[in-house]
Amino acid sequence: RVSCIRNNVWLACCGVVSAGLAVLSSFGLMLFCGAPFVVTVANAPFLILGVGVDDMFIMIASWEQSSKKKEKSNVKSLLAETYSEAALSVTITTLTDVLAFFIGTWTAFPSVRAFCLYTGTAFVFCYVYTMTFFGAVLVLNHKREQGNRHWLTCMRVGVDQDQAENSCLYNACCIGSCSRQSSEPEGEHPMSIFFKEYYGPFFTNKWIKLLVVLLYGAYLGGSVYGCTQIREGIDLRNLASDDSYVIPYYDADEKYFSTYGPRVMVVITERVDYWNETVRRGIESCAQNLE
Repeated sequence: RVSCIRNNVWLACCGVVSAGLAVLSSFGLMLFCGAPFVVTVANAPFLILGVGVDDMFIMIASWEQSSKKKEKSNVKSLLAETYSEAALSVTITTLTDVLAFFIGTWTAFPSVRAFCLYTGTAFVFCYVYTMTFFGAVLVLNHKREQGNRHWLTCMRVGVDQDQAENSCLYNACCIGSCSRQSSEPEGEHPMSIFFKEYYGPFFTNKWIKLLVVLLYGAYLGGSVYGCTQIREGIDLRNLASDDSYVIPYYDADEKYFSTYGPRVMVVITERVDYWNETVRRGIESCAQNLE
């Protein structure tokens, strides 16, 4: 918002901090419990950041709606209304994510098991911090706005009617808004107006609804057909860039050596006295028999 009072930059930063705290708490707990840390676990913070920021947007949107409904209410009722609207959505999404990742801990692959364990625990901490830490930040930000304090310095901002000649940019950064009225009620967000005035009526038209049903039917049919075409396995060429030297190597390997099957390797797990000529001959005889 172009207002030095209703700008929520610090609120958004605290939402990111909340996700970061969840990552630190989960990683610290798992390492303290002795869970192995593998390279794939390093990708978990990006997932937690995405979910944490999504929960942050839900909380802020619910707070804004509650503020518009109850302009004269106290902070306690506003926060209660916010949680009643946002907590259900945040809880359901967290439960599905946690369930999905904890089910992944049953896999036989140790790296995947460790990744799912770290990420599922991080989702739990992300939920806890969103419901506690970020809710408190919402209240502090609301008190800052009620006190007409600057978003960056938290210093009180007054409306100076003698500065009518100042530019709109100066008024927005130092006074409150371009109209120099920091206490004016906040208007509806343009995105909300778009969905309410244009997007909603467009999709409630009967012909548009029929078109949506037909498009979904075509999408569903294509998905079912695609499931029948899925092949199990992985093409290693897809893991390299298009200009990598690995691509022609795998092309030549598939063209000239695909009929020979995979390589077979034998590992001797017991102690072997290689200095003994009889033992060496036994190993060579074993290799010949395998060939």
